[in-house]
Amino acid sequence: MNIHEILQYLPHRYPFLLVDRVNELVEGEHIVAIKNVTMNEPFFPGHFPHHPVMPGVLIVEAMAQAAAILSFKTMGALPDDDSVVYFAGIDGVRFKRPVTPGDQLVMTVTILNTKRNVWKYKAVARVDGEVAAEAELMCALKKLA
Repeated sequence: MNIHEILQYLPHRYPFLLVDRVNELVEGEHIVAIKNVTMNEPFFPGHFPHHPVMPGVLIVEAMAQAAAILSFKTMGALPDDDSVVYFAGIDGVRFKRPVTPGDQLVMTVTILNTKRNVWKYKAVARVDGEVAAEAELMCALKKLA
């Protein structure tokens, strides 16, 4: 999926859109998505000016955005103004290496299970094949009205 297709499946926009490309997607199973990390990211001037590091919470958010694309594709649906996807839980988060400008974050997210509108995933983010972060994510699709 290119960026134009991604924009159909995520409501996020700059500066919070954290998925640049989807290299692989098997509906109901897994997704492999890319975030190209550049010095132009809006968080680097403050985190940290002398040694820029991508905040861990944004790495987790990027993995969750990849998970959302996988879920919407699996459901055969697009996000709409009447619903939103919320975090329901984040377990076992581990950060193994810093992510810095010039890195390409390769995120693999696998569906562990689903019940009603709650999805559970295993997510791993790698840079150059080395694990940067991993977590189990739980997200819930909620109607707003």
